Amino acid sequence: MHHELLSRLPNDVASALELVLKHNRWRLLEAVNLIASENVMSPLAWMAYMNDMMHRYAEGKPFKRYYQGTRFVDELEVMANKLLGELLGGALVDVRPISGTVANAAAFRALAGCGAKALIAPVQAGAHVSHTKFGTLGALCIDHIELPYDEENMNVDVDRALKVIEEVRPAFVVLGGSVYLFPHPVKELAEAAHSVGAKLVYDAAHVLGLIVGKRWRNPLDHGADVVTASTHKTFPGPQGGLVATRDEGLYKALGRAIFPLFVSNHHLHRIPALIVTALEMKYFGEAYADQVVRNARKLAEALAAEGFNVVAEHLGYTRSHQVLLDVRRHGGGAKVAEMLERANIIVNKNLLPHDPPDAIKNPSGIRIGVQEVTRFGMREQEMEEIARFMREVVIDGKDPAKVAEKVREFRAQFTKVRYTFDVDVIVDGRLPLLV
Repeated sequence: MHHELLSRLPNDVASALELVLKHNRWRLLEAVNLIASENVMSPLAWMAYMNDMMHRYAEGKPFKRYYQGTRFVDELEVMANKLLGELLGGALVDVRPISGTVANAAAFRALAGCGAKALIAPVQAGAHVSHTKFGTLGALCIDHIELPYDEENMNVDVDRALKVIEEVRPAFVVLGGSVYLFPHPVKELAEAAHSVGAKLVYDAAHVLGLIVGKRWRNPLDHGADVVTASTHKTFPGPQGGLVATRDEGLYKALGRAIFPLFVSNHHLHRIPALIVTALEMKYFGEAYADQVVRNARKLAEALAAEGFNVVAEHLGYTRSHQVLLDVRRHGGGAKVAEMLERANIIVNKNLLPHDPPDAIKNPSGIRIGVQEVTRFGMREQEMEEIARFMREVVIDGKDPAKVAEKVREFRAQFTKVRYTFDVDVIVDGRLPLLV
């Protein structure tokens, strides 16, 4: 059907659309995606995403817009905020940030002005670039000061951090991030922050789905003042962001920072898909999050059994969706990631705690996430198969093109999104727009 359609279009249009179809086939039917910051929406959420709201504007808050024509958008946005708030244990939520980074910007700006001090989890403990002087924090001219790091436990050093908080007296402390295997010490640092008049921000971009699925601590229950997140990692929704708090005054301040400071129109078409995903997580989120955590642990164990140097063995490898590999002896993260991509296994290179900052082009590590393969129905047995494929490429030195064929055959067994409502009668259980 697609080929017939493309044949009726001008060549340049057909060429562009053919690239889209090639991408869809590769990433959704042929490749094993282990990028820790990605996921896939369900067919129902995808259909909800494709709506007229992508053409429309709705600046401001629901029922207080600067545009007309938003009566249904307003109801949907209120519904999304309410659903996410319930899933986060009674939080006030604003889904207008269009990314996790924008959510961080709004939170930082609501809590401090230029020249203030912020204490962040060190890069080794998972800080996202937006937490740093090189990203959003720097753009807001807020001073970036790192908390002490405990390399043995791969986490913030609590005892030393408490002293730093008392000495620095920051405007806020940031925990959470993009590369972390174990929960950060929210309760201890929140109490210390509050004792000096500071707030604690928790970036839950990576673990929102695990929090909603009750397999990761809810930071709001442990003293966090603000939670920021993206909605497309372990939470398998459309790309976007949110802020959450249980403080009504802070909620209003966050709203004023979101609009008009960082967001004008907030990509309205994603909101129906976000609602569908929130409802999926309401009904299936605990089973999904449980399997994600099980798969991550099993993949770590299987990779170690296949001969890989899996980080944090002495700590049980991981409690999140992530697994970290030290691949220095195999040529470094950049080389290994490229080899695996040629074998249809998608990962990303990543700095490890011992890496200097300038090692970013070819760091020691590989970061892996299992949330998307779990969403496609893979379980512990499949984690063992993935580990074997990776060993064949990286350790055994087999031709990635030959392994790619085996990966393609393996992946063909897992093309239906699980942990969602049964809509097979509508789209045959598969994602739309595929050939």
